[in-house]
Amino acid sequence: MNVIVSRDSILGVFILTQIGIGFIGNTLLLVLLINSFLVQLHTKKPIDLIFIHLLFANVMTILFSGIPEVMNAFGVRNFLDDIGCKVVMYLYRVTRGLSLCNTSFLSIVQAIIITPSNSRWAWLKPKISTYIFPAFCSFWITNMLIYIRVIIKIVTPYNSTELDKFYSLTYCVGKDPDYIQSAVFRGSLVFRDFLCVFLMISTSVYMVNFLFTHHKTVHYLHRINLSPRPSPETKATHTILALVSCFVFFYWSDSFLTIYVSYKHNIKGLENITIILSHGYPAICPLVLIKNHKKQFFLMCAFAKMRKSSQHTISINT
Repeated sequence: MNVIVSRDSILGVFILTQIGIGFIGNTLLLVLLINSFLVQLHTKKPIDLIFIHLLFANVMTILFSGIPEVMNAFGVRNFLDDIGCKVVMYLYRVTRGLSLCNTSFLSIVQAIIITPSNSRWAWLKPKISTYIFPAFCSFWITNMLIYIRVIIKIVTPYNSTELDKFYSLTYCVGKDPDYIQSAVFRGSLVFRDFLCVFLMISTSVYMVNFLFTHHKTVHYLHRINLSPRPSPETKATHTILALVSCFVFFYWSDSFLTIYVSYKHNIKGLENITIILSHGYPAICPLVLIKNHKKQFFLMCAFAKMRKSSQHTISINT
């Protein structure tokens, strides 16, 4: 019994550290990007809105999944009633789906941005900003509709039995499955996931090919002593590719393990791994953005902009 408590406590500390880093990183970048978007009007870009939406989805995912997992790991049981379970699980699933859609959309937009002017997709460049908000609305509506079943089927463990549950966490379970509805639900999830991942991979392959061609051109220009510095578009493309790679790894690893655990019950070690993987992308996302952002020292530059803006405002008022 002591070993179990100790193991759960270690898991709780690890998850708490993980979501703490993710929450602080995502929140800080979210505030900085919103400030830059609203104050630094001359530097704002349409793609910044997608970063803001992605960071917001990450923060919500961490809150609605990480906090219950930490409380559960530290031995707090039955802290949610049926309504609490429905709200927490529904919002967690919706925001996790938003992360998937946003990351896919981000890779598509970046692929369009770097498209040469003679490409057949170049006509989309000036229209990108007009597609962003309709895309956001479609992401919210699609994921909210897909996960309505969660509201209907999720209950607390003490209102369910071992025989009728099809989805199980310590603090929330899904019960009494209707096999036709279940097939429709899982089919819609598979279609959404396949479409988003297919678009991610397709655009990533295109961007990798573009970077390879661009690198050869830059290498030639460097040989004739012209500027060898990478363009902002190239740096942004590196960032998107890093985000897509991280997302595909964490999302699919978590999905495969979750499916396996759902068929093989009482595998405590794998269940803990799925919990860690489910928070991996939201925690790493801000670190990737900071490391690969177009400015070498993102935080220093962002704070400098904020300070400069505030000083300028004070000087105008005085």
